[in-house]
Amino acid sequence: MGTSFAAFQSEIYAQGLEGRTPKITTDPAALEDAAGALLEPWAFGYVAGNAGTGSTARANADAFGQWRIVPRMLTDATTRDLRTSLFGEDLPAPVLLAPVGVQSIVHPDGELATARAAAGLGVPSVLSTAASHTIEDVADACGGGPRWFQLYWPNDDDVTASILRRARDAGFTTLVVTLDTWTLAWRPRDLDNAYVPFVRGVGTAIPFSDPAFRALLDRPPEEDLAGAVQRWVPMFTGTDKSWGRLSLLRQLWDGPIVLKGILHADDARRAADAGMDGIVVSNHGGRQVDGAIASLDALPLIVEAVGDRIEVLFDSGIRSASDVVKALALGARAVLLGRPYVYGLAHGGEEGVRDVLRGVLADLDLTLGLAGYRTPAELSQGSLMRAPGS
Repeated sequence: MGTSFAAFQSEIYAQGLEGRTPKITTDPAALEDAAGALLEPWAFGYVAGNAGTGSTARANADAFGQWRIVPRMLTDATTRDLRTSLFGEDLPAPVLLAPVGVQSIVHPDGELATARAAAGLGVPSVLSTAASHTIEDVADACGGGPRWFQLYWPNDDDVTASILRRARDAGFTTLVVTLDTWTLAWRPRDLDNAYVPFVRGVGTAIPFSDPAFRALLDRPPEEDLAGAVQRWVPMFTGTDKSWGRLSLLRQLWDGPIVLKGILHADDARRAADAGMDGIVVSNHGGRQVDGAIASLDALPLIVEAVGDRIEVLFDSGIRSASDVVKALALGARAVLLGRPYVYGLAHGGEEGVRDVLRGVLADLDLTLGLAGYRTPAELSQGSLMRAPGS
């Protein structure tokens, strides 16, 4: 059987007998504000901010609210097994840590702390190209834990090849290619703070340590930070790729490739036709296109279009276990958790990430059982009902 994640609840209550309470709130609705009280305004604004008016982020939350779980009784759900598999990897639960860049603005250990926390629970963490630590250092932090790599696709093919080679050599198994952030959206919080990390040389550890990129510089980043920044920023932003370019990635990466940022069924079909192994239904958590469709609203049509051909994963708006259950019931094979674990990172580094992740997994374990299900595979759209008036 799989891990009993629900045991975390009993652990917390047992600590209460010793006068100890959780260091981080277990309330998903309070976690963001608690992190905001700890962080500098520019750092919190970068993590929590959205595109434009924030309407897409609100739509993500509203979409989850339009569905209700319908619990079933007497289903012998005393013991649950959350295990699943993706691309031949066995996972303890259908949850991964989404790629989030520049984590050092939240905590100095950044992606190293995240990798250690995820690996300790056997959960894959997806390393962002915009990390504050190198591929190799994060791989060391992962130890024997599962790890995926996310690519912000450089315009220089030699640099792309070099970064991907390093990721494969460091044991990263699945490539996640983010398609929706080829340029930054209009993000008022960042603009009002006049803050973007990359122009300050933050979130650049991977390219600045890459031999192919360094070979393009007159002087190394350690001697000329501004020159390196001026070379890197236009290399990974400002150019929208085409479908025909995917063949290059297939040549450079011999493992599974997942396209992140798919919201239209036709794009999902094109991904399958191009030989991709999976997609992430995602609107980047509302950070890219203001007024866009909620990711959850896009999910059922995409699952219907390609769910029998490729793996369909989901992110954007996941804040609680009930959100995870709803996404799985609507056809996602697994979900990517983003901002909540970063807020945990702000509270306590590795321990904070671990506690938030353990909380989500415990809640998922309990919610699944109380709804009458023993495994995530038993969920279906029949497990849900539309909320009145939705």
